[in-house]
Amino acid sequence: MAQNYDTLAVGIDFGTSGCRAIAIDHTGTVHAEVTLPLPPPQRRGTEVEQSPALWVTALDTLLEELVRAVPAADIGAIAVDGTSGTVLLADASGTPLGPALMYNDDRASTEAAAIAALAPRESAAHGAASGLAKLLWLLRRPGVVRAAHLLTQTDYLNGLLGGCWGVSDTNNCLKSGYDARHKCWPEWLDRLGVPHHLLPRVVAPGTTLCTIRPNLAQRYGFRPTTLIVAGTTDSTAAFLATGATLPGEAVTSLGSTLVLKVLSERPVYAPEYGVYSQPLGDLWLVGGSSNSGGAVLRQYFSDAQMAALTPHLHPDRPTGLDYYPLPARGERFPLNAPSLQPRITPRPADNAVFFQGLLEGIAHIEQRGYGLLAQLGAPWPNSVRSVGGGARNPVWTILRGARLGVPMLEVQHPQAAYGAALLAQRALTRLMETD
Repeated sequence: MAQNYDTLAVGIDFGTSGCRAIAIDHTGTVHAEVTLPLPPPQRRGTEVEQSPALWVTALDTLLEELVRAVPAADIGAIAVDGTSGTVLLADASGTPLGPALMYNDDRASTEAAAIAALAPRESAAHGAASGLAKLLWLLRRPGVVRAAHLLTQTDYLNGLLGGCWGVSDTNNCLKSGYDARHKCWPEWLDRLGVPHHLLPRVVAPGTTLCTIRPNLAQRYGFRPTTLIVAGTTDSTAAFLATGATLPGEAVTSLGSTLVLKVLSERPVYAPEYGVYSQPLGDLWLVGGSSNSGGAVLRQYFSDAQMAALTPHLHPDRPTGLDYYPLPARGERFPLNAPSLQPRITPRPADNAVFFQGLLEGIAHIEQRGYGLLAQLGAPWPNSVRSVGGGARNPVWTILRGARLGVPMLEVQHPQAAYGAALLAQRALTRLMETD
């Protein structure tokens, strides 16, 4: 199964609204990038579902487009990332027994209450949107006797690529109740009636799972030795893509919400603030998510308006406005304040001053968030990289850097698929070192 340094590694990212594949070489240089849209999940109140058949079609199309851009025979390994907490049940052959319950499906409130009574506070399985709560809900549905596998989105795609059912990665299993510190499925799952045969064997991201299915190798021209490598969740893949690798390196996601993550030498848990940890090699990725973020900005300005106002901002002249921008009532991190009202008054007549005041407010929340993580035991950032739409605003970056007092670094790559490709490349590197 010899490889060479010209062999490409592919990362595949499945998100809510689209999927992407990126092929890189051993230097990290991108050789191809393919993007496809996905139909939106079906929503009915608290229920959010998507048919796995859509993923099958999308994966086939993605591979077809990819091998038009680079020769399939040049691809040595593939790793996939998917949405965290999206799960489905499948039979022994990997055939789904129903739609996938998406990461933001929170119908399983009764099951979440049962979990809360037994799970330790640091478990990522708390909440109605957890994979474990969804599993307990699915176990009460007709036809469950045929179930052989609990699959995350990533697991299902790995199975389609390599037929490797019954194995998953650590990060994707956390919301299903896996104990990453002790590297086991905990005994309290028995008291919830979770059947052991449904739970996968768990390996670290970047572990070789199997080789590509023979029919896919023949159809697309892959080598039969092409590796299928354990991936991770979409948010973790996005972190890997930034290039952050050392303790104290942090990444802020400036999307619709404000998400902070910092690498730590030890895990930190504070569920009352939504603070969680997941393993990343020998380190831990500690993070929290505020309800503040871009969604607040878009309540007042369009993207075009924000772009037009940005040259009129003055990061060296603070507005003095004491805003706590929220899209609606309630905050989770860095304050545990379900009843907290947005504080966005007074509003000055000058839109540029108002816009800057909002940016300053979100920057202050970012500062408080990293402060809380440090108070709980994570390191204070020694650098911050930024991803998401807000990362493109240079004035905001200057303003945030002044508050945090640390270097604001460029990201290596903005796409989660690149992070998954890095995992695939690491598997290839290990293989070459043993040849």
